[in-house]
Amino acid sequence: MISSTPRICAAHAAPRRLLASTLGSLFISASAAAAAEASSAPELPDASKARELDSVKVDGYAVSEPTSAKFTAPLLDTPRSVAIVPEALIGDVGATDLVDALRLIPGITFGAGEGGNPQGDRPYLRGFDSQGSIFVDGVRDAGAQSRETFNIQQIEVVKGPDSVYSGRSNGGGSINLVTKAPLAEDFTRVELGLGSAAYRRATLDTNMRLGEGAALRVNVLGHDAGVAGRDEVNSRRFGFAPSVTFGLNSPTSATLSYYHLDSDELPEAGIPYHYGVNGLAAGVRVVRPDDGGDRSNFYGLVDRDFREANVDIGSLQLRHEFDNGLTLRNTSRYGRSQQDYILSQPDDSQGNVVNGEVWRRVNSRAGNTVSAINQTDLSGEFRAGGLKNVFNVGFELANEKAFKDSYIVPNINAATACRTLGVGAPSFYNCTSLADPEPNDPWLPGTYSAAGGFVPAPIVRANAPTRTRSNTRALYALDTLHFGDNWLLNVGLRMDRFSTTAPVTYCPELPGTVCPRGYTGLTITEDHRSSSTDASGQLGLVWKPSEAGSAYLSFANSATPPGSFISEGSDTNPISITDLDPEKTRNIELGLKWNLFGERLAVTADLFHTEKTNARQLDADGSFQNIGESRVRGFEVSASGSLSEAWSVFAGYAHMRGKLVDGGFVNGAANPINGTRLANIPENSFSLWSSYRLSRELSFGAGAFYVDQVVGSYRVNPADGLLTEFGVPSYWRFDAMANWQASEKLALRLNLQNLADKVYYTKAYPVHYATPAAGRAVQLSASLKF
Repeated sequence: MISSTPRICAAHAAPRRLLASTLGSLFISASAAAAAEASSAPELPDASKARELDSVKVDGYAVSEPTSAKFTAPLLDTPRSVAIVPEALIGDVGATDLVDALRLIPGITFGAGEGGNPQGDRPYLRGFDSQGSIFVDGVRDAGAQSRETFNIQQIEVVKGPDSVYSGRSNGGGSINLVTKAPLAEDFTRVELGLGSAAYRRATLDTNMRLGEGAALRVNVLGHDAGVAGRDEVNSRRFGFAPSVTFGLNSPTSATLSYYHLDSDELPEAGIPYHYGVNGLAAGVRVVRPDDGGDRSNFYGLVDRDFREANVDIGSLQLRHEFDNGLTLRNTSRYGRSQQDYILSQPDDSQGNVVNGEVWRRVNSRAGNTVSAINQTDLSGEFRAGGLKNVFNVGFELANEKAFKDSYIVPNINAATACRTLGVGAPSFYNCTSLADPEPNDPWLPGTYSAAGGFVPAPIVRANAPTRTRSNTRALYALDTLHFGDNWLLNVGLRMDRFSTTAPVTYCPELPGTVCPRGYTGLTITEDHRSSSTDASGQLGLVWKPSEAGSAYLSFANSATPPGSFISEGSDTNPISITDLDPEKTRNIELGLKWNLFGERLAVTADLFHTEKTNARQLDADGSFQNIGESRVRGFEVSASGSLSEAWSVFAGYAHMRGKLVDGGFVNGAANPINGTRLANIPENSFSLWSSYRLSRELSFGAGAFYVDQVVGSYRVNPADGLLTEFGVPSYWRFDAMANWQASEKLALRLNLQNLADKVYYTKAYPVHYATPAAGRAVQLSASLKF
């Protein structure tokens, strides 16, 4: 058995947990020591000025404002499609991670980790990979992670090209996670949860005043659970997030925060497709996943597979309000994200799945991402030429480093394991049964040859890391001009200087070109620096026929410079010796926003046209050029808030059509998949969550979610030369919730998820496999407030 072998990479996991636990004890002890002083301190005013979020008005599931000062107008008057998921809604649906929370917003899908993409959150916004556009409190959250909800106050999603807000972007939009901040009040909330699939979860959220004008808030998480309907898959997480603010409700404040999340899990890739590209039969036009007749089948190995990850982020925010209404902010952050894993991919590359066989292909990674970021901005308003201007100007400095290594895991290849040797012991457990896999197989690392038989060999680190470094220097300015009471003009401009240094392999015999496929001549690998200066902007005209509503027309763009993922994703625009231009994405949007029922309910609708140009593709001569183009067109409608004092709702529908206009050339001819649907875009998606309070003590909620079929990729079928679609089918999912407020201090919540026990898939990899969702789950939570 080799269960301890890959764990060498995580030898520091226990000390990290011990350190986090020790820090937690110190913070809680310090809090207790300060309690007496806090209890005798004079009553502080409401914390509405602690930071921008604390001034947000919450009505049901509606949140009136995003937290970033870059939004220079209320959400109602911002000419962008912006969706906000508040903490109350996250709690009601029982979402414990980012993927589960984002399913509340239609149009968002998720990509699988493989093919250069690490395991972790990989959301697609309007069909574009946005794993590199996730932010925490407005600062880029670098590094592949699986993010938790225990310290999240709300989730803000900006759709469409938004480089004017976020800097480098892949064109689909960005996601900002707003964390819980200290408040000028004393409270402690403990939530304990039990459920099916061995679900156990405990969270602590405590806030206390530390004398005059200061407060400490601590959030702690313990989580241990399997996945309903899936064999073996499980995850354990420990989280610790303290923050302290000095200067609450005063012109000058400082907030110091720290975030730690440690994860240990048995991961899975998922279910193999019925056909591999090499095994397609003539006439097969659509390929779907095949679970061998049992949705619980797990094709990994308990004694080999693992994923261990930890995230540590420290932040300091300084804020000062001047007498003239100007506000100056400075945020400094240092973060580190690490993860190691060995993962079994259920491989179909030899056409083995149609024969009832699955090859346990090895995927591995040992990654470490470090970022140091500083942002400074000034916001306020002034009058010029008789016009009111609400503005925000600032600059950003960032340095990011990514270290990517892997494991050497000796195994037997698919052709030998499945075609020659066979399922189970004959293949030394490298090939398993599609219908009846055994996760506890006594697999051993080693190779095989017909002449020498099986030769054991150890699992070792490759010790051949790829190191990527990037630097960002940016200036930005945003302004909303008020032309009387009925017209507003929103303008924004940002200049980014982005540079990346990474190893590049090139051919000295072919100067200035990328080594063509099949090239066998001399190659050289050395660090290469790529840099670009990119301008991005936004222009939006807003008409307000009423105080309660607005209509807008806007234009925005974004830039994707080479190397923008800093090796933490499969970059469509990687750096190379040819120094190609950044990809460009543009968006035109027409929208309507209205607040109804005394501003209790916010409804929105928008039409959009997004196109990406300058995408890197192979030219007819075999070189890479900026010739690719794709586009997405669609419309969205949403409603969030309250229909009455007792009835809350959060709903949305998205219709999108994506098309690959130009995918370049293959073997000198036009790419055969030109004109096909873009991957990871459901044509129709819908979400509805509604809750109703029957009495002061009792409330119920229910949700319905629909996602249309999603394409993973199109491939040419070698058997007939026509295109075959790999992807996952459409699905409906239904959830329910009941909440009983037993007393002022105790509440009980019951969540029923995936009521129909629907078999569906959340991630469609281009080929090989798709990732299944959890089956029917029951969770009971008790919330205690002190």
